[in-house]
Amino acid sequence: LAPRPPWLRSDLAVVPLQSEEPAPKLVVYPALAAPLARGVVIVQYRTENARIIPVFGQAAVEVSPRVGHLHVTVDERPGTWAHTSGDPIIVMGLAPGPHTMRIELADPNHRILASETLAVTVPAQGTPSAHAH
Repeated sequence: LAPRPPWLRSDLAVVPLQSEEPAPKLVVYPALAAPLARGVVIVQYRTENARIIPVFGQAAVEVSPRVGHLHVTVDERPGTWAHTSGDPIIVMGLAPGPHTMRIELADPNHRILASETLAVTVPAQGTPSAHAH
């Protein structure tokens, strides 16, 4: 047998690998204008170096490429929800006026990896006019 190299520790069963993945990034776009004019907030986003899927727990943290979900909070209210798909974020029923949306990229254990805050102003809706027949 060849002698053990001095750099090889005998107390390690395996050598942990360092992650080579770049840091995750969250890009949030302004609310779409046409739906917003009707009082519907539709926010498109994209992530880099992370996939948004409905997977949670410690085992999912170890998956590569990285997976996660979004936390969405409107106006700092209680009731943050998890957004787990690549679909746009859609919010309805907000009162006319200014609002903030905090959108956070979280790992499967809810640790925040990136965050963006979006200002949205919902316009006052006019009263529906009767249409002639």
